Amino acid sequence: MRLLPLLFVMSMPAFAQNPVDTIRPDAPALATPGPHAIGVQTLRVTDQARPDVIASLDRDRVQRSDRMLTVEIWYPAAPGTEPGGTYQTVLRDGDTPVTLSGQAQRDAAPDAGAYPLVLLSHGYPGNRFLMAHLGENLASKGYVVAAADHPDSTYSDQGAFVSTLVNRPLDQAFLVDALAALDGPFGALIDAENVAVVGYSMGGYGALIFGGGGLSQTAITRQTPDAFVPPHNLLAQHAAGGDDLAALVDPRVKALVAIGPWGRNHTFWDADSLAPLSKPLLLVAGSEDDVSDYPAMRRIWQEASGAPRHLLTFDGANHNAAAPIPAPQESYAISAKLGWAPFEHYADAVWDTARMNNILQHFVTAHLDVHLKGQADKAAYLDVVPNAADGVWSMDDAGTAQADHSYWPGFANRTAKGLRLEYLPPE
Repeated sequence: MRLLPLLFVMSMPAFAQNPVDTIRPDAPALATPGPHAIGVQTLRVTDQARPDVIASLDRDRVQRSDRMLTVEIWYPAAPGTEPGGTYQTVLRDGDTPVTLSGQAQRDAAPDAGAYPLVLLSHGYPGNRFLMAHLGENLASKGYVVAAADHPDSTYSDQGAFVSTLVNRPLDQAFLVDALAALDGPFGALIDAENVAVVGYSMGGYGALIFGGGGLSQTAITRQTPDAFVPPHNLLAQHAAGGDDLAALVDPRVKALVAIGPWGRNHTFWDADSLAPLSKPLLLVAGSEDDVSDYPAMRRIWQEASGAPRHLLTFDGANHNAAAPIPAPQESYAISAKLGWAPFEHYADAVWDTARMNNILQHFVTAHLDVHLKGQADKAAYLDVVPNAADGVWSMDDAGTAQADHSYWPGFANRTAKGLRLEYLPPE
């Protein structure tokens, strides 16, 4: 394994552009940033001689190559760190440059202490900035948050889908090991014994496998379509019940968040293969998701019977529910390369993105604080009437809850609309 720092100079624009740190006035309580200043660094880590899925297509044996991941890391910074910084990235078309702004200070000195590690894993395609709002938010609350560009899966290098099918859980596992191996003051900042994986779409697919939800025999033995069949049976290493999967599952991973996870709609799992997954799971979905298919995601929630699990549903939302940053202004224009406006890659037709981001920040904070930090009091934010519309607001003039008050904790009156949070215990 090689670990190389990636340094580059950032400059503040005259006016903030494309903020990722918006907290709306109606945001639920746990969306509020925490007490820590935020730093951000960029690293490159290399997994040597990984089987190269794309290079192995139409070859008589598996090819290997070094797989380098560029990683953005948000972390609690030393007291007195000035807030504010920018990120240079590109739009969904892989070409158009975009500047994002937020609260993180580039290369700030780290705080003292050790903080749980959270991985953010983007979709296909995506990049390490797609969930930057969550990276900053969690870092302010005492987490080290790492988001990688997954090769063959980014806006700029999108390759054959079979690479993502094989590599996504392997990338996640490798990142935990690579970051746990860091030394010096920054390495001391990471409590790698307490880890969570937050994955969106194909990132959620990877998180479920890495967490112990091995693939079904249908997924492993299928012959068509070709887009689902990696060469040389490379997908078999993720099969449920196999030794390779058992070695992949990491006891340091204490919680999972799968947002719009893809795969059950194409029988990559079934009830038997999902049952061994036992890590606490927060599954997030839009009720109108036609990419990962909402009924299929409900089946994941129902069939992961070994795990304590919540399903947070945004009624009326499609596949972009909660995870992506607000659409950059540059995305509103039709892309000559794509033939459509990249806006639709980030936004939802019904829900405001910043609103969804805040709700996600609230529930992910509760989930991780309970399972990574042992803060049992945060479980109250997850113990709610399943349909928010059924909650009753009953407060006296002094703001004291009455006996019949059942509104969602942390939400102001009339703000828990269009949401459902359902729970199933492990069987």
